[in-house]
Amino acid sequence: MTAQVARITRVSGPLVQVDGADAAMHDVLELGPYRSPGEVVAVRGSRVTVQAYEYTGGLRPGDAAVPLGHPLAAPLGPWLLGGLFDGLLRPLAGAPVWLDAGSLTAAPADGPARRFAPQVAKGDAAGPGGILGTVAAGGPIEFRVLVPPHVSGRVERVAAPGEYGPGDVLATVGTVPVTMTASWPVRTPRPYLARRAADAPLLTGQRVVDAFFPIAKGGTAAVPGGFGTGKTLLLQQIAKWCDAHVIVYVGCGERGNEMADVVAELSTLDDPRTGGRLLDRTVVIANTSNMPMMAREASIYTGVTVAEFYRDMGYDVVVIADSTSRWAEALREFASRSGTPPAEEGYPADLASALAAFYERAGAVRTLGGGHGSVTIVGAVSPPGGDLTEPVTANTERFVRCRWTLDRDLAYARHYPAVSWSASFSRDTGLIGADYARRADPGWAARRARALDVLADADRIAALADLVGTSGLPAHERMTLLAGRLLRDAVLQQNALVVHDAYCTTAKSAALLEAVLTVCDRCHALVDAGAAPASIEAVDFGPLVRARETLGPGDAGGVAGPRDAVLAQLDAAAAGRTA
Repeated sequence: MTAQVARITRVSGPLVQVDGADAAMHDVLELGPYRSPGEVVAVRGSRVTVQAYEYTGGLRPGDAAVPLGHPLAAPLGPWLLGGLFDGLLRPLAGAPVWLDAGSLTAAPADGPARRFAPQVAKGDAAGPGGILGTVAAGGPIEFRVLVPPHVSGRVERVAAPGEYGPGDVLATVGTVPVTMTASWPVRTPRPYLARRAADAPLLTGQRVVDAFFPIAKGGTAAVPGGFGTGKTLLLQQIAKWCDAHVIVYVGCGERGNEMADVVAELSTLDDPRTGGRLLDRTVVIANTSNMPMMAREASIYTGVTVAEFYRDMGYDVVVIADSTSRWAEALREFASRSGTPPAEEGYPADLASALAAFYERAGAVRTLGGGHGSVTIVGAVSPPGGDLTEPVTANTERFVRCRWTLDRDLAYARHYPAVSWSASFSRDTGLIGADYARRADPGWAARRARALDVLADADRIAALADLVGTSGLPAHERMTLLAGRLLRDAVLQQNALVVHDAYCTTAKSAALLEAVLTVCDRCHALVDAGAAPASIEAVDFGPLVRARETLGPGDAGGVAGPRDAVLAQLDAAAAGRTA
């Protein structure tokens, strides 16, 4: 049966009008001689309006338009890890200027042969999500061939161990042939059996996150911040050091040079989990600001579809979207072109629904095959002028579990990560605190709460000190100011360029925080005993402050040395003053 051929009647920028097309909303059409892909955004009888995913130069009235009969679907398979793709999941390595739209119809049938190892036998029962075998993908992550959703029955045939191509049938379940590839509509969440409680922390290696505003595996986080506050750097650090199995990095509307830096760094960075390249367990989706707007809108759905694909194999996956503001701007641009009535600041009225549909695809789940997997979503928000009340930021905060607000003043003071301890929050702290209590750190929640109280008191006193001067404050308030400064310099600050400080284990984070609080307690005790605040403030706290950089990432025991040295100095200074 041949596909129906319709005709283009008008081309207006990326909007293309097609007559005679039997297509539904969101269906994909191939436009013109280059088969440029586009998506149906309006239907009026047999006339449809198509938003092209590619540059429309060269298209003209009278050119053919072929409806494919399905919405945009992502080709999924063992080639994803270590790859660089555009917003439609087409490989960018060696790609021509005009990309062939054929990859939009299904997973590619050609490609290198890979070794298949079956895990079932003929006659075995197989249900949705069950593991049929594994394919050698050439990286540290085992690629598992699963029974497709909604398919069940007896294994009628299974291939012998050996080398097979992407289009070769590896098993037949009932009457359904199964290959190592799949295709899934990007705007449709992949099914699972049930959601699980997201109570296990996603360890990022960043102290301000892990110790103060943690995120659970399967949780969501927003990173709002103005230009120059370090959003991309923080997200890159999380991509490098978090304890997820797979990273999906979506560069959505960012500058091309930033994406080039990300790819170059991922290619050269050693993976602390496997010892290989970090890129080998990363999927990079690059849709930079100079790429088509509609592909940018699709890119975050493509990214989360890839994440769900690996989640269904039983892996913990992190999706990093940098940034959702550029994605929302694509929605606004599309709405203005299609004549949709604008809402607040020109964004479409369904902005909140679109954000909710994206973030709700995160979660810790029990997969169809009975295993456990999770998708964690971390999205950057770039509010114009740093205005955190603008629609994208305000609506995003309604749907995320964590907010890591980046503070301009901290960034300009060279305090990185510039995460504000007063404007950030985590709704996962209760569950994560209980998880720590069940394991090895029952004091985690109390230590965090106390440190945040000290920081809040220090901020309040600092505002008063600006008026009356530090010397005019009571002794205890001066010690609180000192405690806040120590917490900021010795714990919250982290240098991504120092080998020992770029990543920090939870044990070292806890040791540093406990050491600073112990020193602060000693400072208060000494002024209670009559020591002059100035003598305490004159002590060299450098050994404790520098411990985060001089000690190894996991050297929690080494923190005792700098702590004891500072305590000895405090006792000596107080004795000399009160003698």
